[in-house]
Amino acid sequence: MSKQEFKAESKRLLEMMINSIYTQREIFLRELVSNASDAIDKLYYRALTDDQLVFNKEDYYIKVTADKASRTLTIADTGIGMTKEELENNLGVIAKSGSFAFKKENELKDGHNIIGQFGVGFYSAFMVADEVTVVTKALGSDEAFKWESTGTDGYSIEPCEKDSIGTEIILTIKKNTEDDQYDEYLEEYRLKSIIKKYSDFIRYPIKMDIKGQRPKADSENEFEEYQEEQTVNSMVPIWRKNKNELTQEDYDQFYFEKRYGFDKPIKHLHISADGAVVYNAILFIPENTPFDYYTKEYEKGLELYSNGVLIMDKCSDLLPDYFSFVKGMVDSEDLSLNISREMLQHDRQLKLIAKNINSKIKSALLSILKDERDKYESFYKAFGRQLKFGVYNDYGVNKDVLQDLLLFYSSKEKKLVTLDEYVSRMSEDQKYIYYASGESIERIERLPQTELVSDKGYEILYFTDDIDEFAIKMVSKYKDKEFKSVSSGDLGIEPDAADNESAAEEAQHKDLFEQMKTILNHKVKSVKASKRLKTHPVCLSTEGEVTIEMEKILKAMPGSQDVKADKVLEINVNHEIFQSLKAAYEQDKEKLGLYTSLLYNQALLIEGLPLQDPVEFTNDICKIMV
Repeated sequence: MSKQEFKAESKRLLEMMINSIYTQREIFLRELVSNASDAIDKLYYRALTDDQLVFNKEDYYIKVTADKASRTLTIADTGIGMTKEELENNLGVIAKSGSFAFKKENELKDGHNIIGQFGVGFYSAFMVADEVTVVTKALGSDEAFKWESTGTDGYSIEPCEKDSIGTEIILTIKKNTEDDQYDEYLEEYRLKSIIKKYSDFIRYPIKMDIKGQRPKADSENEFEEYQEEQTVNSMVPIWRKNKNELTQEDYDQFYFEKRYGFDKPIKHLHISADGAVVYNAILFIPENTPFDYYTKEYEKGLELYSNGVLIMDKCSDLLPDYFSFVKGMVDSEDLSLNISREMLQHDRQLKLIAKNINSKIKSALLSILKDERDKYESFYKAFGRQLKFGVYNDYGVNKDVLQDLLLFYSSKEKKLVTLDEYVSRMSEDQKYIYYASGESIERIERLPQTELVSDKGYEILYFTDDIDEFAIKMVSKYKDKEFKSVSSGDLGIEPDAADNESAAEEAQHKDLFEQMKTILNHKVKSVKASKRLKTHPVCLSTEGEVTIEMEKILKAMPGSQDVKADKVLEINVNHEIFQSLKAAYEQDKEKLGLYTSLLYNQALLIEGLPLQDPVEFTNDICKIMV
């Protein structure tokens, strides 16, 4: 036996890999099981080209065995094995992958794809092992060899005895330290859970000797220990089955087994893409929001597999933020991986998959909206806010993707409607899509500003969510129709006789309105005769982009600046209160100040805005009463 050293660059890479590349030690088992699966795949491929070699799948498996007494963990396979030269080339030079070379030389068929491509996964064993021993016998060879290493010091290779072809990797597990508990990698339940998590869909059986208890045959109260070999992986992933083989119950069970949520999803998508990019996916649209969904702690993403091997628990790059509620998984053999399967390069293939998935999710939501309206409204109640955030974020870049998925309460229909449904009902003379903002439907219905639009027979969309108006500002237009707040200074409604009277009154009483503006001391941009009020005496309207509702929301944000809407105090000149204003202007300037202050504060209360001086307001009311 001769001791050999790793090459200098390999030694440095091994040190780096053990200490930093893999952030979770449990990954080592995934890597070794994947290598074992590759070895069996190579034997399968050899059987396709060698008539003398018969491949019976039942004879091929992976066996994981823990021995607490000797502190060893063995991963054995019945695959193709390695020659002495292959041991030296594949395990003696780090990052030289035999699987990668094999894949380049051979075109694999029947869905058998070599998983390991970069030749470093094997060395992850040193994260948990003081010593690694490989005993292997290659197909067609009479000799077996043993490779041993304790890490960066180097390795040795010597002949040994082995009856059958295949490979055994024996890890001598490290002893516990004050900070690290390595004993867990000798525990049956822990090993089984790691296999189920990462390697459940490896196509060959992964076997373990499972211990348990059962009642003794001659006694009801006594139990005996037993040990039996069990297959711990399910082998055939649901996403590789034909859709016609699966029932809704199968998909629901998969959702629950993967712990995607505790609710029942409203829809699943089973995708088998075969084009510019090849992948399989099962996606779920949940019915209810997770408890932490609208918090910083929530983490979006889909499970990402490469040939049935879990690469990432949550690949956030596969989902845009506005579809972050989607749960599920993606499996592809086309993804480019860097030297660790744990770190996925943001390559072209991943972007193609993400783009395709994004389109599929939108189509599914539109389908639910069209064919299962009740289901969609239930979904929208839970996640509509996220869609609206998606419209608002990134300066509206995603508005075209999302605008047809939005719903708002309609003043006419008394239910949620789409923008398309609203526009389809617009009369020829209606220039704008009108909306009103407020804390609730009931409060909006009582707003004075809605009177004129409602009297014209125009439909009004009610914005009750704090993000609504901000999102619509980003949409700007829908089917060439602009959005217009009922509080806007210009409603775009053709004047009628009453409007002409208001304009005449405003011109006639220009000095009165200027005096009222002066009394309010720049609290409003102007005071004018209202064209929108019919029965109410007063209201506030706005000029510019910032509305009163937006002002309230912005002011409520932590660290917000003093953003204010340009407010206009509108007076209903056809209301009897206006006669009192005119009389006060002509006869009693002090009373005019009192009336002006009361009307302004009344308008603030209608809008849900805070009074600047509540005590002064109550005193003014008392003065009127006296």
